[in-house]
Amino acid sequence: MKTAHLINRCPVCTGRMTVSELRCEECDVSVRGRFEVPALCRLPKELYEFLLVFVRNRGVIREVERELGISYPTVRSRLDAVLAALDTGGAGVRVTAESDRVIEMLERGEVTPEEAERMLRGEEPGGGNE
Repeated sequence: MKTAHLINRCPVCTGRMTVSELRCEECDVSVRGRFEVPALCRLPKELYEFLLVFVRNRGVIREVERELGISYPTVRSRLDAVLAALDTGGAGVRVTAESDRVIEMLERGEVTPEEAERMLRGEEPGGGNE
């Protein structure tokens, strides 16, 4: 039987999921109860996979850049997102891909630093007092 990935948010109400049963694959014994899901397992899948790459590369950002094909600011942004998710228990961290996109636009010179800041706040890039 194929093992499913642990989901940490309810697909109906987005509430926090808990583990209620553990089963031994050798003898088929089951233990029921309410088990805490470790903080790292509550990370969104994208951030969890990034963290695995980061640890596998011993925290050497240059190696993470090379393996994932992303820039230094993008690595830092994702690491900040991991830290924020751990501080909030994984809730509310859905902005990583959008943040990465804005940072990459800034690196390519497609937006100014001020426009990037507005975009990261969820405002229109041309808005403000210009």
